[in-house]
Amino acid sequence: MRLKLIACEILYREVCAVVARSVNQVDVQFMPKGLHDLGQPAMHDHLAKTLAEVDETDYDAVVLGYGLCSNGLVGLRARTIRLVLPRAHDCITLFLGSKERYGDYFFAHPGVYFKTTGWIERGSYLNQMPPESIQAQNSMVQSYEDLVARYGEDNARFLHQQLFDLARNYGQITFIATGVEPDDRFERQARDEAASRGWKFERLEGNLCLLEMLVDGQWDEEHFLIVPPGSSVAAAYDHRIVKAAPPS
Repeated sequence: MRLKLIACEILYREVCAVVARSVNQVDVQFMPKGLHDLGQPAMHDHLAKTLAEVDETDYDAVVLGYGLCSNGLVGLRARTIRLVLPRAHDCITLFLGSKERYGDYFFAHPGVYFKTTGWIERGSYLNQMPPESIQAQNSMVQSYEDLVARYGEDNARFLHQQLFDLARNYGQITFIATGVEPDDRFERQARDEAASRGWKFERLEGNLCLLEMLVDGQWDEEHFLIVPPGSSVAAAYDHRIVKAAPPS
């Protein structure tokens, strides 16, 4: 088969690795991770525009290297060929190999913040937030000095604490090693960040089986949603995570 893969750049190294070994011909297009910061409607619109620009006469299916991602994929429509996506809430499932493994780890480690090579090397999140992003609209990309100038010393101190004090919600960094790392630089950076915050650190072995199945066309019902032409992606709100909505 010939596939068009549209994926978040967070998965850059992992996607390149599985595509290089795929039995299929896979053309890859990476999207900026900053799309997640735009909110659901804008993220959907960007992805829908990208899908609309695909020349589907060249492909057997369009596959997505995304999870549901805060409903950012809801409403995306398959046009003339199948649209295929993993049954995943977000990309951590793709790094760990299954939604069950992700769920088990997440509930056993409340307050965990995940890191991977992509999350670390694809740039500071501040550099990817355009003016229309949720964070920019809510002053989350402003420095403390900017907040003081805009809101005054007392208000700035309160806003800075509320917006940037990650320790209120997190207490551990887990680095997911997927086997594509060139050396230990990314793990060391994650470990150092955990130490600087006084958080726990853990290294967790990843599994690329879902990404491998995605690009190899092994789309079983348990792990993937196949959206037929004319139908669109919908949230399932159960163990399936996503489902196909028929044409309205």
